[in-house]
Amino acid sequence: MARNKSQKYSTSWEKHIYVKDSSIHGKGIFSSVKIPEDSLVMVIKGEVIDGFECERREEEENNVYIFWNGDYYIDTFKTEKIKYINHDCDPNCIVLDRDDKSLNLVSLRVIEPGEEITMDYGYEEIYENCSCRTCAAKAKVVLE
Repeated sequence: MARNKSQKYSTSWEKHIYVKDSSIHGKGIFSSVKIPEDSLVMVIKGEVIDGFECERREEEENNVYIFWNGDYYIDTFKTEKIKYINHDCDPNCIVLDRDDKSLNLVSLRVIEPGEEITMDYGYEEIYENCSCRTCAAKAKVVLE
């Protein structure tokens, strides 16, 4: 899920991010301001765990709020915002490496005020029954 090493981002837009009901799924995270392209939306932090603990939490606790930085997993279950980010096949954000204990959520394009912040979860199972805005729009065209 994490991509290129990225240390250039210093200022985060996180204070302008809020949680509310989402038309994609459950709750989502949204921006109250315009966020420029290639900006640090927020730093993804949480408890750093290994692969064995990640599998245990996913199976035993049904915990799905986990990000991978290439070496370790970051469990964001106890965070206030990032655990609510929804999947979109045409996302407006991407996850980039930051350090051993955190990741950067970076905007791929301008994000408008009130727009939901999304990312591509990046695992095959999500695409089979995807209900994101992009896939829902494609399905609507096919049905018409």
